[in-house]
Amino acid sequence: MASLTAMQRRPNYRRLLQAQASAIVVITLLALVTDGQEAATSAVTGGLICLLPNLFFVWRLGVLGNRRQARRFVSNFYRAEAGKLGLTVALFALVFVSVPPSNLAFFFGAYVAVHFMHWLAPWLLRG
Repeated sequence: MASLTAMQRRPNYRRLLQAQASAIVVITLLALVTDGQEAATSAVTGGLICLLPNLFFVWRLGVLGNRRQARRFVSNFYRAEAGKLGLTVALFALVFVSVPPSNLAFFFGAYVAVHFMHWLAPWLLRG
């Protein structure tokens, strides 16, 4: 049986999302050990601000479900990216208004660490 063509293979986004969730756990534990509960809470909120929009993007794009037509895929991609950006801005605003982070270093450190997991995407998205 011939191998799948590039169009038939779908990246495994679950691995990337799991790596991002793992980064949140590691940074939260580091924050808890070094600075206590408030720093850990800051790390969790910072990490979730990055992870939740990525979950929305994957869900909206429909890559976890069935395949779709190319034109529909491109349309969904732009909608998903716009929603991801809007959700990120809304989550930042919500956190800063309702629960201001007590430790900005861990808050932004967790956000950046989860965001940089995309650098590992070429390895994480392989079959």
